[in-house]
Amino acid sequence: MNTNLHVIFGAGPLGRAVANDLAQRGKQVRVVNRIGKMPNTPRGVEVVSGNAYHVSTVRELTKDASVTYQCAQPGYAEWREKFPPLQNAIINGIAANKNGVASKLIIADNLYMYGDTDGAPLAENLPYNAHTRKGAVRAEMAEAALAAHQSGRVQIAIGRGSDFFGPYVLGSAVGERVFYPPLAGKAASLTGNADLPHTITYVEDFGKALVILGEREEALGQTWHVPNDQPMITQRQFAKLIFDEIGLPPKVSSTGRLMIMIGGLFIPEAREVVEMIYEFEKPFVVDSRKFEKAFGMKPTPLREAIRKTVMWYRANPREEKK
Repeated sequence: MNTNLHVIFGAGPLGRAVANDLAQRGKQVRVVNRIGKMPNTPRGVEVVSGNAYHVSTVRELTKDASVTYQCAQPGYAEWREKFPPLQNAIINGIAANKNGVASKLIIADNLYMYGDTDGAPLAENLPYNAHTRKGAVRAEMAEAALAAHQSGRVQIAIGRGSDFFGPYVLGSAVGERVFYPPLAGKAASLTGNADLPHTITYVEDFGKALVILGEREEALGQTWHVPNDQPMITQRQFAKLIFDEIGLPPKVSSTGRLMIMIGGLFIPEAREVVEMIYEFEKPFVVDSRKFEKAFGMKPTPLREAIRKTVMWYRANPREEKK
């Protein structure tokens, strides 16, 4: 096994963040997506085409890897049908390659499986209590992954982040709707109650945390909440930091449950947001002390993360529809 090869499934913002961190550490990096291309590919990173739903393809692409990272996902409206088969194929493909030594798989996850905690902080020891379709899917996938680890087929660790922001992040509650409008002197578009605590994850920290999980043997067989700076920040406070960076007075608007439900009548992605709106109607605070204590990682200061993100959005202006 080539202990220097790391394979990443998914070339979205998180997969890219993992690739960046690995490349900076001098690792051999292979990113897999359907088209075999990734704009502005980090130096030294190989991007190949591959269908991760095919066990044989996964097996071939990971046969020399010491660590694989699962950062791929189907469209938001297709999770129930397509997400479990995708992750199962990746697990089975890696398991077929172990040659007597179980390979490592690091899975990027979110926090849906905990359900509505009525504002209580989210810690790794909470039971899965999903009351939404997508939460049930995430719970099912996490349980299947940890069962594969317990059986010895694959060594697995799961890293969980909250809504994330950063370079290349567009389709997020704190993505393009929050960063592009301020750059045009308009209001940042927030979700739900903008004055409640809502933990936000910097995508580069998420990527770094997944790499750490792949390095540390004690991480295996467990779930971990990745570090977040200022976990008690509100969306309004977050938006103010963006306007501070730009040099303008803050201006925000917020979309509530009713408007999202109306939008869902016409837009499939908005329809899928409706069941998750509870995260924005009560405090949504993530406890990452377990990770920070175990591995000593501190998150990027929020002002620095926002500065880097604003720089990226400025360098990549949104194309206006004609």
